[in-house]
Amino acid sequence: MGRRTQAERDAMTTEIGFALFAGAVLAGAAYFGVTEFLPSVFGSLRGRWNLLGPIALSVTVVVFVAVVTAVLTRFRRAARSDRQQPARPSPAQPSQPGRTNPDS
Repeated sequence: MGRRTQAERDAMTTEIGFALFAGAVLAGAAYFGVTEFLPSVFGSLRGRWNLLGPIALSVTVVVFVAVVTAVLTRFRRAARSDRQQPARPSPAQPSQPGRTNPDS
């Protein structure tokens, strides 16, 4: 594994920030869903915080970890495939709009 360029390091930093932000937003939505939406669907569970609290916390942690892992894994896989593909040689004559491509 060679040295990374500044652009690759910047892309990694941006992707980590996005993963953390997306994980936090979706974890918050999951927490809200368990504590507010679930009781309204299944009846009056609102008074049973001793049951909803641990469930909401567990769901929140699982969602956060899953989202961060999925985003960073997808980024790593995309970066690896970009490095493995050889660069395409540029065509001898570029295609011109409105004209027939000489390669066709």
